[in-house]
Amino acid sequence: MAEPAEQAKSPAHPQPDSREEHPAYPVGLRLAGRRVVVLGGGQVAQRRLPALIAAGADITLVSPSATPSVEAMAQAGEITWARRRYQDGDIADAWYALVATSDPVANESASAEAERTRTWCVRSDDAEAATAWTPATGRSEGVTVAVLTGRDPRRSAAVRDAIVEGLRDGSLAAPRRRDRTPFVALVGGGPGDPDLITVRGRRLLAEADVVIADRLGPRDLLDELPPHVEVIDAAKIPYGRFMAQEAINNALVEHAKAGRSVVRLKGGDPFVFGRGMEEAQALAEAGIACTVVPGISSSISVPGAAGIPVTHRGVAHEFTVVSGHVAPDDPRSLVDWESLAKLTGTLVILMGVDKIGAIAEALVAHGKAPDTPLALVQEGTTAAQRRVDATLATVAETVRTQDVRPPAVIVIGDVVAEALTSNHR
Repeated sequence: MAEPAEQAKSPAHPQPDSREEHPAYPVGLRLAGRRVVVLGGGQVAQRRLPALIAAGADITLVSPSATPSVEAMAQAGEITWARRRYQDGDIADAWYALVATSDPVANESASAEAERTRTWCVRSDDAEAATAWTPATGRSEGVTVAVLTGRDPRRSAAVRDAIVEGLRDGSLAAPRRRDRTPFVALVGGGPGDPDLITVRGRRLLAEADVVIADRLGPRDLLDELPPHVEVIDAAKIPYGRFMAQEAINNALVEHAKAGRSVVRLKGGDPFVFGRGMEEAQALAEAGIACTVVPGISSSISVPGAAGIPVTHRGVAHEFTVVSGHVAPDDPRSLVDWESLAKLTGTLVILMGVDKIGAIAEALVAHGKAPDTPLALVQEGTTAAQRRVDATLATVAETVRTQDVRPPAVIVIGDVVAEALTSNHR
């Protein structure tokens, strides 16, 4: 057994000035139901509070003022707000403290109290004086990524982002959860640019066993799928001329019943002329639950990508989205073109390139001015995007001479002229 003098040479606890030599010890705090004190109601608190709320912490905010977002958290009962400055004793019985006031004296006093009470304390103004550091964190379906790189928060955030993005898009291989339950999801892929799919949609794609993809979906995402994933081109499913949707429905049901995780990847949003409800109903009739993941609709995003706002102050107070896949004089048409011609806002037409001549004639016949500006945006948000401008009077000839082909979004209204004016400033 060592002599007392020898023990004294190796203290059990490092001295304060030696902390810098040692890396931080990573740990996950389980704060549900435990008291957490946050000092200061500014931008730091606004960023940190949501995660503490999500962790189920019993949060007391001490601050004479707060940002509107933090104040809303208090009004919603998510935190308890003491509207005053820090006082000695505020950190008593707390498990964790976040010190983020603009008063250096208060921060130092609170930090000293946390040291006395052995409460782990983060300081936004002086990381070296803190007993805990906040890592850059991110989450992806049951996985929490926390990164610490010492005193370089930007590097921590960059590493965090790279890991989380890899988990979400499948480029970072990770074992699947053993308790993973097969799923069926109708995913809106957005207008075409693969970066415009939602985070949730991309994550579900990375977890799929089978992907049934539309021709107009973001095709570049299919290259990122793991090699074991079966990709089915919905346009190539064997079916009779009028049985395409029925065959897709059957494929969804069959793969789901086989215990596979299935993603139906659709362009735009599943429920905006995407026949997503028909697929959801077919699954429901087979007793199969499905998740609907909304997508960015091309009706708004494609005009925006071409510099055209569908609404604009003083120009258009409403916009209407119409399917143009059948002509106005077709008995199958459900569109009231006469009423549309009387509207003063923006008209957005999807799937209407080959019918735009008849549509323009109908609108003019019902009172729309022939010189009403119009734009066709072909392959919107992709590298092949092209914008062609015309008027109701000239659009039929313009489509022919400019060889405009689907997919293209058609925008009719004064916002088109406004966009042209803005682009030339």
